[in-house]
Amino acid sequence: MKNVKYLLAGVFFGIVLVKAQVISWFRIQEMFQLTSFHMYGVIGTAVVTGIISLQLIKRFHIKTLSGDPIVVAPKKFSKGQIYGGLIFGLGWAITGACPGPLFAQIGMGFSVVAVTLVSAIAGTWVYGAIQAKLPQ
Repeated sequence: MKNVKYLLAGVFFGIVLVKAQVISWFRIQEMFQLTSFHMYGVIGTAVVTGIISLQLIKRFHIKTLSGDPIVVAPKKFSKGQIYGGLIFGLGWAITGACPGPLFAQIGMGFSVVAVTLVSAIAGTWVYGAIQAKLPQ
């Protein structure tokens, strides 16, 4: 019962994704075909919201609900991030889905997206298995 809040947050997030039309395969294709600003506006708004939120957390030393400080670890750049981003974007363009909306798409009844979900899980597993062998 203590995890119900996470379930409710997930359901709310799914509703927001559906209402914002970001789970629409057509909206995603419009974005990659550069024929509509809709998805770029949504992504841009999320980035700006994230920047403002992180600045507020840092400036006002906001803590978690349990009272722990929120720490954002510095990120180290790797050229693998470029390759990973290209692979991710290619998969997103081909399937019309990225990991966030997958569950909302399945929840909306687009059962074919389950193939994308299984593929994402398999890709994560493969990456975990070969990560140590990849160039740094």
